[in-house]
Amino acid sequence: MRESRQTNLLRHFPARRSRFALAGVVICLALFPATSGTRAQSPEPIETIKIDTNLISVPVIVSDRDNHYIPNLKLELFRLFDNQIEQKISYFDIGDEPLNVVLMLDTSLSTSGVLDDIKKAAKAFLKQLRPKDRAMIVTFDWQEQKLSTMTNNRRELESGIKEARVGKRPGTVLNDTLTDIATQVLQPIKGRKAIILLSDGNDRGSVVAPENLLKAESEADAMIYSIYYRPEFFRFLGPDPRPGHGPGRRGRRPFGTDGYDLMQQLAEVTGGRFYQGETKDLKDTFALIAEELRHQYRLGFYPDELKRDGSVHALQVKVNLPDVSVRARREYLAK
Repeated sequence: MRESRQTNLLRHFPARRSRFALAGVVICLALFPATSGTRAQSPEPIETIKIDTNLISVPVIVSDRDNHYIPNLKLELFRLFDNQIEQKISYFDIGDEPLNVVLMLDTSLSTSGVLDDIKKAAKAFLKQLRPKDRAMIVTFDWQEQKLSTMTNNRRELESGIKEARVGKRPGTVLNDTLTDIATQVLQPIKGRKAIILLSDGNDRGSVVAPENLLKAESEADAMIYSIYYRPEFFRFLGPDPRPGHGPGRRGRRPFGTDGYDLMQQLAEVTGGRFYQGETKDLKDTFALIAEELRHQYRLGFYPDELKRDGSVHALQVKVNLPDVSVRARREYLAK
């Protein structure tokens, strides 16, 4: 699978000149003078390495004041800044690439009584993916469980959702699981990617601290769509009367929910979106997320090698249109 993704990348990404690539071209000309006038058809290992190593991917969502997505924008309308210095956009995708999405489902004891609703909504989300889109099912309670591979095989994905069970022991290793998925599963994948995180946000038992999690996710190139629901104990108290309650709405922090702020911040630092509401609204929420992902743009640029100083660089995307809202990846680690 990874080999095929790299092959596809070579069709879309422009070759980047460097001293190493130039040396490779000279060697090829010396060894194969007869083919010097034609373009090589096979992938060049040097160029593959340069693409995988240096390209900074920036997912972007553009909408109007009424929160309607703006499709089919041209490259010329976008401007991309690295530490306030404008960069040449070397790659541009308007949503044609297949999507890679991880469904992260909280199966800790706080989900008892609502897990069936969560599973039904997750299955409905799978039906909205395109044939080439891939997904992965992951649950977390006192331990992380990968219930499927990253695949477009709908039977495998539905089987993974069916296997989800409420954990038998107390614990919610949200931070550790999210860190593992972002670094070990999604980081090696090139292309459009997102995480849909459904939880009450209350971590119990992780090694990774919340501040370290937020820092790491802010530098990742996968948008996080966090769906918050109240813990089981507070659901017995009845509907939340506070303003802002409901899918996709933002209001005051609900009483007794320590994970609310974390769920909101994860969405904000990655350019994703935060939702809150009851599990009965999940099907509609998943539909909103699927619609947004179909309107995601992806920009790519190559940072100046001399500025790879190991520091965190601020990213900013502007669109030369009036009255638009732009959400995008905010940072990357220049290393």
